[in-house]
Amino acid sequence: MKTYTIAVIAGDGIGQEVIPPVLELLEAVGGLHGLSFDWRHFDWGASYFFKHGVMMPPNGLELLAPHDAVLLGAVGHVDIPDNITLNGLLLPIRRGFDQFANVRPAVLFDGVDSPLRGQKAGDIDMAVVRENTEGEYAQIGGFLYHHQPEEVAVQTSVFTWRGCERVIRHAFELARQRNGRKRVASITKSNAQGYSMVLWDRAFHSVAREFPDIKTEQLLVDAAAMNFVRRPQSFDVVVGSNLFGDILSDLSAIVTGSIGLAASANLDPTRRFPSMFEPVHGTAPDILGKGIANPMAAFFSASMMLEHLQAPHAARAVDNAIRAVLAARKVRTPDLGGTATTDQVKAEVIAHLA
Repeated sequence: MKTYTIAVIAGDGIGQEVIPPVLELLEAVGGLHGLSFDWRHFDWGASYFFKHGVMMPPNGLELLAPHDAVLLGAVGHVDIPDNITLNGLLLPIRRGFDQFANVRPAVLFDGVDSPLRGQKAGDIDMAVVRENTEGEYAQIGGFLYHHQPEEVAVQTSVFTWRGCERVIRHAFELARQRNGRKRVASITKSNAQGYSMVLWDRAFHSVAREFPDIKTEQLLVDAAAMNFVRRPQSFDVVVGSNLFGDILSDLSAIVTGSIGLAASANLDPTRRFPSMFEPVHGTAPDILGKGIANPMAAFFSASMMLEHLQAPHAARAVDNAIRAVLAARKVRTPDLGGTATTDQVKAEVIAHLA
């Protein structure tokens, strides 16, 4: 039996509500596929911040490094500024472990309705690949005349050839693996950002020449946002900078039915460091404590984790079970128009594993 050591950070808000069902689901699928899990829980997040003044301890990365993967719930609290929560936990893990490829699939599943007219199950099937360690979120800059009337803020974006080239290459490799349209769309804004995005465009052209079997498209980010709504079925793999990928991946989740289905993987494809898997939905304080958080985004994230851990049969079992529950249209949380609780969805998905 293969045993995986997984770092579990439930975090904040509904992260605390969706992570326990994920662990139950993984235990169930592990029993069917000869896998076991050694869960290592870390109580980092807002509660830790209120006690210690930091989101995680200074040696947090050292504590996480020996694990096979990191499973994260959500990060954030209404009483803590988002720049503190994200830069205190989530972003240091992404950068410290060089998780340079953030992959967010967006699929219109059977049994889920898109807000877009005329879209049927399977019409929309894309993956947004987001550069995850530099770009607009590099956190380089500072304040001058801080908290004075003349205050100045400088925020510097950082684009390197290495950073652009490697995440673009990952997007092309993903397009070859998917059973889709074998297309890669690059999202840019080089008409206005004449240095960083021009470098991105050059890297895209360089990598594209190595993949003659993959069709390419380049879109300015405003046109991409329009076309995610106007012709979402035309996209396969979409690759963009940290900021553009962040925004467009949320849009892709909404056009496929609900952000409650949106999974993500923060990958170090070289496997030097553990990769991290998390639902996209955030802490959702408006439904906290009501027991109705949709756990499916976390379930899909767990499936992505199993795939990365080279347990493809277990990954497919989880993915197929979620799809079966969605297709049945019987047990679903309020974000999908139903009345089911988190626990009821969990039980239904586990029942479909076999």
